[in-house]
Amino acid sequence: MRILFFPMHGSYADAFVRGPHEYLLPWRPGGGAYTPGRGAYASRWGANVRDVAPEELGHAGVDLVVLQRLEELELVEEWLGARPGRDVPAVFLEHNTPKQNAFGEVHALADGDLPIVHVTHFNALAWDTGSAPTLVIEHGVVDPGPLYRGDLDAIGVVINEPVRRMRVVGTDLLPRFSQVARVDHFGIDGQLLPGALGLGDDRVRFVGDVPMDRLHAELARRRLYLHPNRWTSLGLSLLEAMHLGMPVLALAMTEAPRAVPSEAGAVSNDVDELLRVAQRLLDDPDEARRRGIIAREAALERYALQRFLDDWSTLFADAAPRLAA
Repeated sequence: MRILFFPMHGSYADAFVRGPHEYLLPWRPGGGAYTPGRGAYASRWGANVRDVAPEELGHAGVDLVVLQRLEELELVEEWLGARPGRDVPAVFLEHNTPKQNAFGEVHALADGDLPIVHVTHFNALAWDTGSAPTLVIEHGVVDPGPLYRGDLDAIGVVINEPVRRMRVVGTDLLPRFSQVARVDHFGIDGQLLPGALGLGDDRVRFVGDVPMDRLHAELARRRLYLHPNRWTSLGLSLLEAMHLGMPVLALAMTEAPRAVPSEAGAVSNDVDELLRVAQRLLDDPDEARRRGIIAREAALERYALQRFLDDWSTLFADAAPRLAA
C-alpha cells in the first residue's frame, strides 16, 4: 500500500516506516512542521520511504492517510483534493494523553467515523472518544542493541523542553535525584535546565540534543535511566533505554507500570523509594546490569518492532477497503 504519513515524532516514524509498504512524506525545501520529508533520517530509511512535494501528492496514488494532528485534515484535503476518511481511507494516530482534563476530555474526533489509534492502553482509557472506532497499537522500537556499559556513576534522563514542560515531565524532581548522583540530561532546550533549577554542572549537566545513534551510545554509559514523567504518553526514550539494557526508575504514572517490570529497576510514586533504589544501583554495578538485562528482555517481548509493524499492516488491510466502500 502507499501510505501518506507526516513524520512528526522522529523515533516513532523511524519504526513506522520499516514496514512492507511505501511511505510518502510531505516535503518542501527547508522542511517545516508539516513538510520535513526524510530529513535527518534519510540515511536510516530505505527506498520505500519517499519525499513528495505537496502539489504532487494528488497524483501519487495514495491508498491511505495516517493523520496525527487535526491541522493535517485540512492540509490533506487541500493537497489530495480528497476528504480523509470519506474520499480517501484514513486513520488518526493519537500520541498524547488528554491535556485539559485527565478523564473527562472529549477528543476532537469523538463520535466521528474516522478510526482513532492510541499508542497506549492508558491513553485509550483516558480519552473520551464517544462512538468513534478506536483501537490500541502499542509502540514498537528499532532495537539499538544491548549497548549498556554503565561505567559512569550518573543518572541519564531524556526530556525535550524540560523547562517549558516542568511538572508534566517531572523536571522539578531532578534536584532530588541529583543529590544521589549527577543527572545527565539529553534533549531539546536542555541548555536552559541548569539555570532554571539553579544547579551547577556537578548536579545537573546538559549533555546535548544529539543524533539518535550517538544518544544511544552516550545514554548507555550512564548507570541507570530515570523516567520522571507525570502526565505524558509512554516516552519512546524509556523504551529505547530498556532496549539498551539499562535499569530504569519510573514514576508509576500513565502507562509506565505496564511497560516496566519492577525487577527492571523500580516503578513507584514514592520518590524516596526511587532514590533508595537509585543509590543501590549506583553502589552495585552488577545489580544494575542484572536489572538492565530484565529491562531489555521485557522491552523486546512487548515492544518488538515486527509486532508493531504487523499490527499496522493488519489495520491497513482492514481500513482501506472498509473506508473506501
